[in-house]
Amino acid sequence: MHYADGKTTTCEDVLPYQVAGCSDLNTTAFVKRMIQAEKPDFIVFTGDNIYGFDATDAAKSMDAAFAPAIASNIPWAAVLGNHDQESDLSREGVMKHIVGYKSTLAQVNPSDQDVIDGFGNYNLEVGGVQGTGFENKSVLNLYFLDSGDYSTVPSIPGYGWIKPSQQFWFQQTSAKLKKVYMKKPQAQKTPAPGLAYFHIPLPEFASFDSSNSTGVRQEGISSASVNSGFFTTLVEAGDVKAAFTGHDHVNDFCGKLTGINLCYAGGFGYHAYGKAGWDRRARVVAATLEKTSTGGWGAVKSIKTWKRLDNQHLSTIDSEVLWTKSSAGVRRKKHIGGP
Repeated sequence: MHYADGKTTTCEDVLPYQVAGCSDLNTTAFVKRMIQAEKPDFIVFTGDNIYGFDATDAAKSMDAAFAPAIASNIPWAAVLGNHDQESDLSREGVMKHIVGYKSTLAQVNPSDQDVIDGFGNYNLEVGGVQGTGFENKSVLNLYFLDSGDYSTVPSIPGYGWIKPSQQFWFQQTSAKLKKVYMKKPQAQKTPAPGLAYFHIPLPEFASFDSSNSTGVRQEGISSASVNSGFFTTLVEAGDVKAAFTGHDHVNDFCGKLTGINLCYAGGFGYHAYGKAGWDRRARVVAATLEKTSTGGWGAVKSIKTWKRLDNQHLSTIDSEVLWTKSSAGVRRKKHIGGP
């Protein structure tokens, strides 16, 4: 969102006729429109929630940025980007402030991990329908990770990355959830699907162009300058079906690599850089449960996505199916490089 000081904060990269009166309040209005139109069960903010350099008071900026979600009483979560800590709160301070809000399910870090890099590493379990064999299982696993801000290694320039301690936590958590899901009652042959959320894209996002993705790529992939191997970790775990990031505001594509969808949402906030005439946008993700032979509800059947544009009609574009249960375990290989 790149929220700063509200009404006094001007918009970036809008058309000339949109400049007058455009501010952070346009971002607030867009959040409200999205909530009213989609009536979501859950809201995720994927980092750079505030733009620290222009936020006079980080706590007040966050109060305003998250206000529509808080007022809606809909559960919500957030991860940190690379700009959230650039005001008067550290990354830890920002995350501690976020977890104090009403209706948020965000956590500072896992309670069972003594040492883990970053702040805002946690998972949420979406339980099955009560009264079914899935009521004590998580049918959809949500993983949130802190992709850092900037490299702290002098010899490595550029942005941060997901560290080994975070990957170890993810591996442990994924394995534990798979074990429970694949045991009786309602023992399943494959893991419950998972979704991952973090701010800075993985280097593997560079595998896509207009020929093998849905959406647009209008700028370079601003990943870390080193590959931490987290994509391989996701593939090995086998449960995550899609990863969602922010960071590159005029990219909004989804592409599938080795069975995992790598997705941007496109720029949302009006104080964030964008492209004049290219509408701000948000990504929607919908998980659908399967109906059992007895008429009850079972496991997740499919995961779909689309985007909404902040235009007159709040247009829906690029609807696609990211995963279906029937395709579980089937992985397509993508050839990278070579003849």
